[in-house]
Amino acid sequence: QVQLVESGGGLVQAGGSLRLSCPASGLTLSMFAMGWFRQAPGKEREFIAGISWNGDETSYADSVKGRFTISRDNAKNTVYLQMNSLKPEDTAVYSCAARLGILKITAPEFDYWGQGTQVTVSS
Repeated sequence: QVQLVESGGGLVQAGGSLRLSCPASGLTLSMFAMGWFRQAPGKEREFIAGISWNGDETSYADSVKGRFTISRDNAKNTVYLQMNSLKPEDTAVYSCAARLGILKITAPEFDYWGQGTQVTVSS
């Protein structure tokens, strides 16, 4: 059974940092492109960052470019999202997702999802 379990969320002041982790079980992460998405209350889920199976290719939403960094450690079967210079508008539930094959940036393209972790940024 495939499981993605996000951790590292919490409450942080604006300008602060958080690092999200997403260890995977039940699959060989090196075969999967990975993505981070977020969903704020009353808003649609949006793509935040993605990384190819070997880490050679990354993609970011304009809203987080230069502030967030996605990375992966295939030996640990884990993907990370380093979030710096956080803003109140970054408040959302953050989810990681796995896609067998090449990197895509739309949610329907992903095969497996975690339950999400709440990130709250206070002003």
